[in-house]
Amino acid sequence: MNEKKIEPPRPWDAQLARRLIMPLVHTRVSPNHLTTVRLLVGVAGIVFFMPGTYLWSNVGALLFVLSNFLDHTDGELARVSGKTSRVGHIYDLVSDALIHVLLFAAIGFGLSGGPLGQWAVALGALTGCAVSFIFSMRMVIENRLGKAGTQLSRVGGFETEDVLYLMPLVTLSDSLQPFLLAAAVGSLAYALWVTGEFVRSGRAVVAPHEYRQR
Repeated sequence: MNEKKIEPPRPWDAQLARRLIMPLVHTRVSPNHLTTVRLLVGVAGIVFFMPGTYLWSNVGALLFVLSNFLDHTDGELARVSGKTSRVGHIYDLVSDALIHVLLFAAIGFGLSGGPLGQWAVALGALTGCAVSFIFSMRMVIENRLGKAGTQLSRVGGFETEDVLYLMPLVTLSDSLQPFLLAAAVGSLAYALWVTGEFVRSGRAVVAPHEYRQR
């Protein structure tokens, strides 16, 4: 007897995103339009981190969280409407990488007037470079193994990346400096882990690709 495969619960933000995009399914709005909106909101949030003030950092954190949520809408619209494409998938990944890389660079720039001085800029750049490397390696792994090869850990509808929704708590508690230090260490450690996954993926059987399946 064949056992029915039990699928893990879909992430809560993906479920909410699907509900919100349903009115757009039969319109001219494409997944790439939503990716562009996500990108613009994310860049706006990044700009607000650059002054390094308490008020604008909190505004930036809220916009970043909104951008992080909007990242699910393009994939859900593509999934429901069937408007998937290789170009759109790459656009989504590049936008995601760009926002995260610039985020840490902007945080470092904003903290340069504090105790860390120019070290904050260096840490921001280092973290941004590590994040860029991680995204690049994940793209290569996905090309080799398919979407399943880069699936993040998921428990009860929550993914590892959902920790980014806590960014407003970081800014509200005025903890951007320890956050940047932790991000620098964490991103370097994760970059080493992804490097190992990259090496292992080269020995695995290539699986069919899936686009925008978030």
